[in-house]
Amino acid sequence: MRTILAFAIGVVVGAGGLWYLGTNQGRARVDATSARVETTARSVHDGLDDKIREWRLGPQEVREELARTGQVVRQKATRAGHAIADTAADTRISGIVKGKILLNHDLASHDLNVTTTGGVVTLSGTAATAQDVSRALALAMDTEGVRQVVSKIQLAPARK
Repeated sequence: MRTILAFAIGVVVGAGGLWYLGTNQGRARVDATSARVETTARSVHDGLDDKIREWRLGPQEVREELARTGQVVRQKATRAGHAIADTAADTRISGIVKGKILLNHDLASHDLNVTTTGGVVTLSGTAATAQDVSRALALAMDTEGVRQVVSKIQLAPARK
């Protein structure tokens, strides 16, 4: 009986929501929200590009470092005691970095792995371009508690 009642309430609320979104006021709110989301996404994208330049993570720099050493490593300057090296902090950092990668439309489709030990984040997997590697590195570097980022991300062979 409760299930049927809950279902009926869900149908009524859903119908009311559809009706509201069909009104001019509802459409205006959806349009305004959409515009705010686009503006925020653009701002985040621009901020990430600035950090990529600051941390020398341009596609050419990543390609050269991968060719030379097989990995890309960047270290942040931190104040003493700023990064706490314990399991809970490492787990939190890994979760945040994984979430940032999944939310980034350019990286979400890649098979990237994240592990953290003592504030040192290691990224592994494959990416289509050096720019994708740069973005993953920048997202990790821009996470609270990260002391160093090591990328073992390999570039996928070019498709023909």
